[in-house]
Amino acid sequence: MMVTRENLYTVEEFLAFTQLPEHADQRFELFDGVIEEMPPSNPQNSHLAGLIITLLNNFVLPHNLGFVTVPDGGYQVAPNKMYQPDVAYISRQRLPSLKNIGNVIPMAPDLAVEVVSPSESSRKVTRKAQGYLRGGTKLVWAVYPDEKEIDVYQLTADGEVSIKTIGADGELDGIPALPGLKIALKAIFAAAE
Repeated sequence: MMVTRENLYTVEEFLAFTQLPEHADQRFELFDGVIEEMPPSNPQNSHLAGLIITLLNNFVLPHNLGFVTVPDGGYQVAPNKMYQPDVAYISRQRLPSLKNIGNVIPMAPDLAVEVVSPSESSRKVTRKAQGYLRGGTKLVWAVYPDEKEIDVYQLTADGEVSIKTIGADGELDGIPALPGLKIALKAIFAAAE
C-alpha cells in the first residue's frame, strides 16, 4: 500500500505519521517525501536477516566497532528519506553512542542489508540502494533468498553505482564498511534451509 498526499512529507511529519495509534503495527519508509508501507517479512526472510545479524555481531562486538541494528529503528539517509534496513551497521567512529539520539539514527548506516521479498521489484531495490549510497552508506547488500545470491552495491571512485552479484559459492567482503569481515554465502543460505 502506498500512502500519498499532494505535498511531500518531511522527516518530522513522517515520524509523527508513524506514531499515530492506527499505525502501531505497521512499518513505513520515506522515499523522496512519499510514505510507503512496508509489507511484513516472511519467516524465511526474517530468519536470513537474523543469521546476518549474528554473523555481523560476531565480528563487530569483539572489536567494539559499532552497532548492528534491526529494522525497528530507522536511518535518515537524506532530508526526505528514512529507511528501515533489515540489518544495518554503523560505526562508533560515526556514531559514538545510541543514547539521546531519539527514535531515528540521523544519518545513513555504513552497511545496509535488505533481504528482498519476491514482491519487490529490482528497480525499487536499486533505487533504495542508490538512496543509501548517496546518503553516505559505504556498502549495500541486497539478499535474494530464492536465487541464493547477494547483490553488492557500492559507489565507484567517479560516483557511479556499481553492482556485483555474488553467487551461492561466493564470499562477501566487508570492505569498505567493515574491513576484515568475510562471510561465505554458504554460511548464510545453508543455515537458512
